[in-house]
Amino acid sequence: MEQSKPRFMDTNMAVLLAAALLIKAFSFFGGFIESWYSSSAYQYISGLLRIITGWLPFSSGDVLYAAAGIWLMVKLFKSIRALVKRRVTKTSFLLGLKKSMVIILWVYIIFNIFWGFNYDRLGIAYQLRLQPVNYSTEDLKQLTDSLIEKVNASRKILGGSNFQYPSYAEIFAETKSAYDSAEKKFPFLYYGHTSIKSSLYGELGNYMGFLGYYNPFTGEAQVNTTVPAFVIPYTACHEVAHQVGYGSESEANFVGYLTAKNSSDNIFHYSVYFDLFAYANGELFQRDSVAAKENYRMLDTLVKLDIKKYRQFLLDHKNPVEPVIRMFYGEYLKANKQPAGIDTYDEVVSWLIAYRKKYGDL
Repeated sequence: MEQSKPRFMDTNMAVLLAAALLIKAFSFFGGFIESWYSSSAYQYISGLLRIITGWLPFSSGDVLYAAAGIWLMVKLFKSIRALVKRRVTKTSFLLGLKKSMVIILWVYIIFNIFWGFNYDRLGIAYQLRLQPVNYSTEDLKQLTDSLIEKVNASRKILGGSNFQYPSYAEIFAETKSAYDSAEKKFPFLYYGHTSIKSSLYGELGNYMGFLGYYNPFTGEAQVNTTVPAFVIPYTACHEVAHQVGYGSESEANFVGYLTAKNSSDNIFHYSVYFDLFAYANGELFQRDSVAAKENYRMLDTLVKLDIKKYRQFLLDHKNPVEPVIRMFYGEYLKANKQPAGIDTYDEVVSWLIAYRKKYGDL
């Protein structure tokens, strides 16, 4: 008796496809996601993930990514070898395509249930009743004036150029304390069950252009600890913002600011104002390069030295691959409701101006 050919669309595939379509449909209901997912179900999901991974002294997510990368390379090698040896038939090709689609659907479903819905929430604008709007050049100049004052003052408190920054483990511990302090003012910033890890790919990250990232499958926040030390505290606050449920990079930057400024450690104050000044003055340079250059001259000498150090660090790791990676990551952000792509990070400036206008200070 002739064997029947396997069907491409079976019950398993149909269920997964239906689940994926349902997830896509839910993404259009921001209010529902805010109330029932981001502020409720996600908090339990992410908390459980951090309980599972937080005690490990290394990033299990990085190990998972490495294993996935090796598996993909092995599969690719086998597929190429099968093509070369002409072992690929129509049936085997369709079977391989089906398996690939099942894996992709599973990853998509798990990604969204574990974290991805946060891209569709109402977010910090809803929680703070704060809406970023278009701002004038004068608004931008007022913001940079405030940031110059803040970054200069915080750097002077740290002392001379030989100041020794604490270990990254101590910085991660203080990141948790900063969130605990911020929670008193903003209860929605509750952060329990710490899981902040040093990235296993830090040196590689220097050439790929990343300071940190969040792993939605393990709930871990990874921070590149091989960068200049003054960058690490704000990066840690940014990545934890993803952990507590903020998908947008501009919102994660803003939440990172809210928490870092509430830290009792001046290292965090300097780190956040150093980074935010770079964002704001970079925006000002696009509108009024003379004013931006004058702002730079108003910086404390020690701040200028740190800027020089960071610029040299970036130059030392510049390579032709990084722009390609940034391009692909920018497309990923656009696909997740961040139309500005990689420039989404810069949009924290509009949040800061809106916040400053509402509360009168930074």
